[in-house]
Amino acid sequence: QVQLVESGGGLVQAGGSLRLSCAASGRFSSYAMGWFRQAPGKEREFVAAISWSGDYTLYADSVKGRFTISRDNAKNTVYLQMNSLKPEDTAVYCCAAANLRFGATPIYYDYWGQGTQVTVSS
Repeated sequence: QVQLVESGGGLVQAGGSLRLSCAASGRFSSYAMGWFRQAPGKEREFVAAISWSGDYTLYADSVKGRFTISRDNAKNTVYLQMNSLKPEDTAVYCCAAANLRFGATPIYYDYWGQGTQVTVSS
């Protein structure tokens, strides 16, 4: 069992930056990690993923070049650095843990956090 707790969300102006954190319990290094987001009235959307060791990363086209995912296995934490934020980035951001597979597909992920709200004003 893995528990995930996100933090770092908030209100920021367009062009600003935020860093989200996701603290995990359990055997963190055994899981690939991902970030997803969901805006009101929209379906959940993949944002970024990182492999078990951190050697591989994957990004949605909409955030590539602006967001960076990283992990610190010693601290059981995965991060999402978000730069050059846009109003369309406004959403609840959730982290997720995948035991066996790495990728953008939600069904790969076994555990989910509750999410943290990110609001980008224009």
